Amino acid sequence: MWNFVSPRIVFGESALDALDELQGQRALIVTDITIVRIGVVEKVKTHLQKAGIEVHIFDKVEPDPSVQTARQGAEMAQDVQPDWIIGLGGGSPIDAAKAIWILYERPDIEPAAIGPVGELGLRKKARLITIPTTSGTGAEVTWGIVLTDTAEKRKMGLGHPENIADIAIVDPEMASGMPPRLTADTGLDALVHAVEGYTCTWHTDLTDGLCLHAIRLVFEYLPRAVEDGQDMEAREKMHNAATCAGLGFGNAMASMAHAMGHSLGGAFHVPHGRAVALFLPYSIEFFAPQAPERFAELANFLGFSNDGGEKAARALANHIRDLCRKVGNPTNVAEVGIARKAYEEQLDKLVDDALNDTQMVTAIRTPSVEETRRLFLYAYDGRAVDF
Repeated sequence: MWNFVSPRIVFGESALDALDELQGQRALIVTDITIVRIGVVEKVKTHLQKAGIEVHIFDKVEPDPSVQTARQGAEMAQDVQPDWIIGLGGGSPIDAAKAIWILYERPDIEPAAIGPVGELGLRKKARLITIPTTSGTGAEVTWGIVLTDTAEKRKMGLGHPENIADIAIVDPEMASGMPPRLTADTGLDALVHAVEGYTCTWHTDLTDGLCLHAIRLVFEYLPRAVEDGQDMEAREKMHNAATCAGLGFGNAMASMAHAMGHSLGGAFHVPHGRAVALFLPYSIEFFAPQAPERFAELANFLGFSNDGGEKAARALANHIRDLCRKVGNPTNVAEVGIARKAYEEQLDKLVDDALNDTQMVTAIRTPSVEETRRLFLYAYDGRAVDF
């Protein structure tokens, strides 16, 4: 038996107008200072005020939000007593909003203990709205939460199906201000979500179609969105692709590229999308000798190969690298700017954190400690995986 979890999704041009009819008294917008500075918070605030809702703003969310930030936001929520919490921004503010909501409703829970087992008993105080301003994380439609333990320099995968948003507002206008680098990083994040959602061991018939369409949209529209941020057709298609991918992998799982990307990001603060996209081709090459079928299907679906098996899977890996290069992203760790000495000094921790990441559970081939170590080293040098 499987469950498919999704918010109500309002999408397309002028989707933000849905806020005009919202029923409630107070809203807490969880965001970051950049979103405030560029005027996006004011747009949302105007719609909420039209609905007669009092607005409060928590704008302290940092990239890779910490447990401490979630606690601080929850303290503000306790003071404000909102009946709506609104996550506005990229994956970091939306994940922070989910965590703040849980801690507001359940102050007895330690953040690290937020897991999918049992009941949380949410929605007694508030409900959640998510409004993405980037096209990649899919956090607006998933229940996963990534918080950083700053003491351990480790990203924690948390969340419960109850903390899925009540409403996700997917308006392409919200993403129109993304610069090219952020467009590329987040767009590639959506690609990794979709590829891993399609190929992980928990994929289902209900998630496969969403992932397939998201992959096709990213290959077609991401280069256009990076080249011209005001290409609103490309913006809309990428915004929809990110949400489709989020629904797909959020109801399946991700896989090894996410585990390795989380590990690298925790140790060296590499942006999430950049990190997971970098590792995706290496993970495909590692899977290809033993379980190439799903990757070969993708290669055929996208027109990259008429072959089957391992050859087609490797063709897919190379086309993903080509897309990364086309949008100006690295294809090996050295290109990220991490010195080899610093990387090797952290190698044991990188391996340990990757193998203990929840996303490794659904990898179609599980690496040993030594294989994981070799994968990190191959990815540093840009060597095609041959083991």
